Amino acid sequence: MTEYLAVALGSAIGGTFRFWLSNFVYEFLPPTFPYGTLSVNVLGSFLIGLIMFGLDDRGLISHEMRLFLTVGICGGFTTFSTFSLETINLLKNSEYTMALINIGVSVVLCLAATFAAWILTAQRG
Repeated sequence: MTEYLAVALGSAIGGTFRFWLSNFVYEFLPPTFPYGTLSVNVLGSFLIGLIMFGLDDRGLISHEMRLFLTVGICGGFTTFSTFSLETINLLKNSEYTMALINIGVSVVLCLAATFAAWILTAQRG
């Protein structure tokens, strides 16, 4: 139960921070490109790397704290961070083909799924 509470609290924090940062970015950059989302995804990927490689790999945080920070905060902030971590782990393990497959399949299928949802829900006129 403690793990679920850690994830829930972290997700609330991450989601709130995502909303704030996206809006903050657009105070300085035009909405003609998704700069807010890009900023969130890059920062989230950097943070999950710091947490996993700088803290968890060195045994500096507990299992619950790792869940709070990664699945919770980073997951609530951006799931792109998890995709990035898993791809880097494949590369660290010299699984280059699997890393490339993960990148290609994830990008293509996620875009296709979003497109399919758009098509399925489009107003027919």
